[in-house]
Amino acid sequence: MYSLIVIILLSYLVGSFPTSIVVGRMLRRIDIREHGSANAGGTNVFRVLGWKPGLFVAAVDIGKGILATLVVSRIRIDPIPLPLEVVHVQLIAGVCAVIGHIWTVLAKFKGGKGVATGAGLIIALFPWAALICFFVFVTLVLTTRYVSLGSLVATLCFPLALLVLDRMLGQSVPSSLYIFSICVSGLIFYTHRSNIRRLINGTENRFDKIHFRKRY
Repeated sequence: MYSLIVIILLSYLVGSFPTSIVVGRMLRRIDIREHGSANAGGTNVFRVLGWKPGLFVAAVDIGKGILATLVVSRIRIDPIPLPLEVVHVQLIAGVCAVIGHIWTVLAKFKGGKGVATGAGLIIALFPWAALICFFVFVTLVLTTRYVSLGSLVATLCFPLALLVLDRMLGQSVPSSLYIFSICVSGLIFYTHRSNIRRLINGTENRFDKIHFRKRY
């Protein structure tokens, strides 16, 4: 059990690395949470600092999910086997990284919305499902210009993508993974509750209003 405790803590710390905040400080000496949408995520970095820093932040945040899921989950500090299947340990590690990204201890528990780090978790364990969700995300962003809507619908598609893998592509998906996918979707919807309100009210920022240039 000591190994599981270490995995949980380290995964949380990996996810807690405040990529967007560090990039904002290094490039413009600003707190990214005080500009744009006031969110410490990749989309806000696109909006405030430009597409190159935004792409870098998104890549690092995705990498945090992959690192926790595939690497940190393998840590063993005692000879007692974990009473869990390997995939469940990986899921725990990945989810802890997502939680760390959203509520980072390194930035007063005010981080991003978990989409990029959650994507890293999905890429690590379910690359085909990740590809389906990514296609949905890109299609919606290009047609509606709402990044938040693309993220929300792509998150909803995650359980459906697992169903496709299970029923159509012959990849066995345990029922516990469906439960996990629904819980992750619920978490992402929770972090996007302000975006949902703005979408309903018609006041959400469109992607075409995000300027691909330096603002400071």
